[in-house]
Amino acid sequence: MSKKPTLKYSPEVRERAVRLVQEHRGEYPSQWAAIESIAPKIGCVPQTLHEWVKKHEVEAGLRAGITSEEHDRIKALEREVKELRRANEILKLASAFFAQAELDRRLKS
Repeated sequence: MSKKPTLKYSPEVRERAVRLVQEHRGEYPSQWAAIESIAPKIGCVPQTLHEWVKKHEVEAGLRAGITSEEHDRIKALEREVKELRRANEILKLASAFFAQAELDRRLKS
């Protein structure tokens, strides 16, 4: 199953698109109507622009959610936990191995 190719938009284009939605919101009956009007002018689908607007609102504290900074921190902590669990498992196995070796040594003596 192949993925659709994703277009990458520069941060400047994203910022401009979000700014356009914010500036022209009053000219439309709803935010979604503004997004539907502006998205084709930017060259993206309305859903994409809506995601950019939502993300901007979260970052600005206007909407509940996890900021990019918090998301990155959570991901880093999850990687660290995974690494520590892996190291802990290795240490448990090594401890069991050496404990068994010590028992074997005592029995042979």
